[in-house]
Amino acid sequence: MAREPRSGGSGDRDRGRGRGPERNNEREPGDELKDKLVTINRVAKVVKGGRRFSFAALVVVGDEKGRVGWGAGKAREVPEAIRKATERAKKTMIRVPMREGRTLHHDVIGEFGAGRVILRAAPAGTGIIAGGPMRAVFESVGMGDVVAKCTGSTNPHNMVKATFAALARCTSPRAVAARRGKKVSDLLGSRKDAEPVQEAASV
Repeated sequence: MAREPRSGGSGDRDRGRGRGPERNNEREPGDELKDKLVTINRVAKVVKGGRRFSFAALVVVGDEKGRVGWGAGKAREVPEAIRKATERAKKTMIRVPMREGRTLHHDVIGEFGAGRVILRAAPAGTGIIAGGPMRAVFESVGMGDVVAKCTGSTNPHNMVKATFAALARCTSPRAVAARRGKKVSDLLGSRKDAEPVQEAASV
C-alpha cells in the first residue's frame, strides 16, 4: 500500500525559509545607538596546570542625542567581551539634559571611589576638552562643548563611573522650575531685568 505524502513537505519548508528574511528586515530597538570601546584588558587567572586568560572590556553606548550608558563585560574572547559590555550598557542608559543641545546647564562634580571629575559648561566653539575615557562619554551623549578635568584616579573604570555620577546630577532650569512650582522666567529672570545688572557690572 502506497504511503501518502506527509503534510510537512517541501512546501512547509519553503514557507519557513520565507519567514527568515522578514525577521531580518525588522529593526530592533536600539539600532541607532553607537558604541565606543573605552578600554580592553587581558586578565590572567592562575589555575592548576597554568594560567587561563580572559578579556575585560569597557564600552560606552549613546545615541548622540542626550542618552548614554556604560557597561563592562568579561569573556574568553574579545568580541564576546565587547558584546556583553554593549548589552549591559544598553540596559543602564540615562538621559542627560543639555543646554542648546551642545553643553551642560551648570558645572558639576562627580565622584566614584578614588575617581573625581569636574565638568564645566563651555561657550560655543570650545569643543570637548577632556581625557580619553571622558571624551568617549561626551561624544556618545552628543555634547559638543564641555571642559572636564580628572583630579582623582586615572583608572578608566573609575573615570567613566565618576563622569556618569556627575551627569546623573545634572538638571535643567525647566526641571527645577517644575519641582519648585514656578516658571522658568521666575528662576532666570527676564532679559529686561538682566540688562541693568550687566550695565552696572561693566561700569
